[in-house]
Amino acid sequence: MLTVETIGRIRREHFLKGKTIREIARDLRVSRNTVRKVLRSGATSAEYERDVQPRPKLGRWTAELDELLEGNTTKPFREQLTLIRIFEELRGRGYDGGYDAVRRYARRWAKERGQLMAAAYVPLSFAPGEAYQFDWSHEVVLLSGVTVIVKAAHVRLCHSRMLFVRAYPRETQEMVFDAHDRAFALFKGACGRGIYDNMKDGGGDDLRRQATPLQSPLPADVQPLPR
Repeated sequence: MLTVETIGRIRREHFLKGKTIREIARDLRVSRNTVRKVLRSGATSAEYERDVQPRPKLGRWTAELDELLEGNTTKPFREQLTLIRIFEELRGRGYDGGYDAVRRYARRWAKERGQLMAAAYVPLSFAPGEAYQFDWSHEVVLLSGVTVIVKAAHVRLCHSRMLFVRAYPRETQEMVFDAHDRAFALFKGACGRGIYDNMKDGGGDDLRRQATPLQSPLPADVQPLPR
């Protein structure tokens, strides 16, 4: 493979010193076709990559390797095997090839699988008035010269992405109710369903279970759902 230094020297020998292709090829011990290619393309680097990577040892083991890789991705993250462990598992089944072939194959497999999953991704879409999302965040603010942590209630419309945020000192049920009430007043109505990050944070079902119909800010037809 041509190095950057060789390519640079070919170009200098020709364009600065005026040497012919034959002279450059003789002095640098490269073929004349290589010199022509460098001069015509204007490239400053050259890379070579095989279109098809031969796998003489891996060959018939690709199906089993596919099975191991696919099974590994379905496991919880902490239980997933490293590539070395997968290689050892394949060796235990009779594979007598090297680790590099398995590593290259696994890298290509992961890349192709990632492209396939990206192509199959369907973005979420919501109709106007269909849903809103509710969540809390902890924010650090400067209040009267003192740094304090406040709890910010976020209510966002899923269709328009319109956002309501209000800060509170704590995450109590009354403050959850107040945030919903103020958000619905700003939005001039409620959506058909609410999406909550954590149903135990005083949101969603808790609004219905812990409050009377007169206290709850959720209209009777709003369906609270976990995110």
